[in-house]
Amino acid sequence: MIEASIGAVPGLLLSFLVASAIVSGLTVLAAKALKKPPLLPAVLSVAVVGILAVTLLPSGAGIDTGQCDAGTPRHVLTSSSALLNIALFIPASALAVVLSRRPVTTAAAFVILSGGIEFFQAVLPVGRSCSFTDMTANSIGTLVGVGVATVWLKQNRRLLGRPFRDLLWGTAIGILGVAALAGIFHSQVTAVDVVSIDDQRRDYVDSVDGSDQWIAEAAEGVFGKGTVVEQTSAELEGARSLITATTNRGTVSGWWPDRTLKQAWSSDDKGDTGTFDQAQALRQGDAYASKWFPDSVAGSKKRVRELGEGNDPTAPYMISYRRYVNDVMMPMRLDITVTKAGRIMGFTSSPEKDPGLPKVTLEEGAAKRIASQLSGKKATSALLLAQRISGQWRPVWLIGVNDADVFVDAVTGKSVTPDA
Repeated sequence: MIEASIGAVPGLLLSFLVASAIVSGLTVLAAKALKKPPLLPAVLSVAVVGILAVTLLPSGAGIDTGQCDAGTPRHVLTSSSALLNIALFIPASALAVVLSRRPVTTAAAFVILSGGIEFFQAVLPVGRSCSFTDMTANSIGTLVGVGVATVWLKQNRRLLGRPFRDLLWGTAIGILGVAALAGIFHSQVTAVDVVSIDDQRRDYVDSVDGSDQWIAEAAEGVFGKGTVVEQTSAELEGARSLITATTNRGTVSGWWPDRTLKQAWSSDDKGDTGTFDQAQALRQGDAYASKWFPDSVAGSKKRVRELGEGNDPTAPYMISYRRYVNDVMMPMRLDITVTKAGRIMGFTSSPEKDPGLPKVTLEEGAAKRIASQLSGKKATSALLLAQRISGQWRPVWLIGVNDADVFVDAVTGKSVTPDA
């Protein structure tokens, strides 16, 4: 444990020896000037220097500056770092009690010292970790040292120095010190729960277990055999994760644990020269959609159109799937791009389930008149579709007025703005 601590802090041993020599030398001179025995104060000064060296010298294992782990102390009596903190505070607190014969005041002083050390670990860019677990371990070490020294004093029949005054002073120092530390921590330090964060991270890793294999299989299904996944990423969005795979042939993404694909696009985004007409492209895309998006295909209307302008022999086809319930276009979307050589170039999918909607009472003509009145322009097109309005699905008329759109609730006739 000691070797690990020395190795984790570069220059710890040398810094401790140099600082101990300087501080203990000054302490000896001060004791002689006061005509006091110098040995015990010198040893106490070395013990305090040891605490400061181990806890404040720069390291590289801390959390972000300005933060402190305020989680419930865990493994205080089992982790090596906590045991080291306990061991660090025992000698110094015991020596202080033997020297001063004031155990309560000593305990309060060392608890405040512990809090001060953790505060400086939090605010100074020294790569150290402030934590409530360390404060707890330091306090345990302090109480053990104070207790051992108090027992030793009684066994050797050395009276405590003014016990009642020690109790009053110690209590006052403890209360004021803790209040001051609480104030500066509250104003200068952000409390985090590192253990909970680690647990959440571990739970998230467990929650996406298996997603790599699924997205790899999906990528091969999109781009064909020989597809090699080069990199995957996971991004949490609400209760599900967006899994994205970058392959040697393109990218594909989908939702986990839903196992629904969202989008894919080939790195070869140029159309192919081929002989496929619209009917052939539709059959090719339909076979692919039926395999990978059966829920979106069921009950949907299909439309195929050629992308590009003119007689471009490489222009691909776009096959769109839309589902209508009571003439209202549902939020499900599926668009598949097929080249004239029959290659699936890519797709975009929004496999939204059909929402329940109130009955439409506003006809197209009335919706156009409302849109014209609202915009002062002539309505040119109308489309009835499901839209989220303030979090609720509603039937909405999308009215085109020249180069703008107006949304009108198909039940109330009021102008609405769909959610982003």
